[in-house]
Amino acid sequence: MATHGRVLDRRRFEFLFGGGDAGAVLAAVDGYRNSDGGYGWGLEPDLRAPESQPGGALHALEVFAEVGDRGRALGVFDWLGRVSLSDGGVPFALPVADSAGCAPFWVDADPLSSSLQSTAFVAGVAHRVAAGDARLAGHPWLVAATRYCFDAIAALDDAPHAIALAFAVRFLDTVHDTHVEAASLLTKLGQFIPADGLVGVAGGADGETLRPLDFSPFPGQASRQLLGDGVVDADLERLASGQHDDGGWRVDFDSYSPAAAIEWRGYETVRAIDVLRANKVI
Repeated sequence: MATHGRVLDRRRFEFLFGGGDAGAVLAAVDGYRNSDGGYGWGLEPDLRAPESQPGGALHALEVFAEVGDRGRALGVFDWLGRVSLSDGGVPFALPVADSAGCAPFWVDADPLSSSLQSTAFVAGVAHRVAAGDARLAGHPWLVAATRYCFDAIAALDDAPHAIALAFAVRFLDTVHDTHVEAASLLTKLGQFIPADGLVGVAGGADGETLRPLDFSPFPGQASRQLLGDGVVDADLERLASGQHDDGGWRVDFDSYSPAAAIEWRGYETVRAIDVLRANKVI
C-alpha cells in the first residue's frame, strides 16, 4: 500500500483493517469533490478528467458506506438527481473536456442515454449507505434510479455486457430484503451466469473474465444460489493465491494511464483483503 496506494486507499486500508480514523478517510475523499457536489479528478482511476462523473459518485459512495457517513452521501444523491435522465437512469458517463488519461469507453459514452451499468453501480452502493436511514432510502433520486434498474433488468431479453450484469446482480443483492421484485429479477439474471461463474468481458483485455466473486463477493448474499457447489470456495482460493510478493494484488483489466495502473493496485488490494476477511479466509 505504501508503494502503490493513493492516500485515499491507504486511509481506507488503515480504517478497515487497522482501526484508523474515519475523519482521515473522509478528508482524503474530499480532495476529489467538485463544487457541484459530485466527484471527479480521477477518483475512478481510468477517468482522470476533473468533471464530476457517475463513476466518481460510485467510489465516493463506497467510502461513505465503509465509514458510515450519510451527510456527504446526501450531497451525492442530490448531484445524481441533477444529472439523471427522465427515466431515472444516469448516463454511462458525462462529457469530458480533456480526455488525457481517460479510457475511451468513458470519453465516448452517450450522455443522453441511460446506462444500466452506471445506474446499478451507483444505486447498489447507495442502498448500502441508506440502510436504516429513511431520509436517504426515500430520496427521490434513489427511488427513481431503483425503479429504472428494475425496469431495465425486467426488459432484458439477452445477456447484458458482463460488467453491467455483475453490477445488476450486486444491486439486486443489496435490495433483496427490502424490495419484493428483487428475488425474481435475480433469478432472471441467473440464466446469464454459468454455474462456474465465469463470464468473458467483451471488448476487455485479452482473457479478461469476471469471476464468481465479482458477482457475489460476500457470504449470505442471495446471489450465491446462482453459483454451483464449491465455485465460491475455489474462487476464494484463487483470490488468496493472487497476492504478489510485494503484498498487493493486481487487476486483470487494462489501465489507460501510468497513474491508473498504480492506483488500481491499492484499490484492488483493499478490495481483495475485504472479501477474503468477510469470507473468513484470513
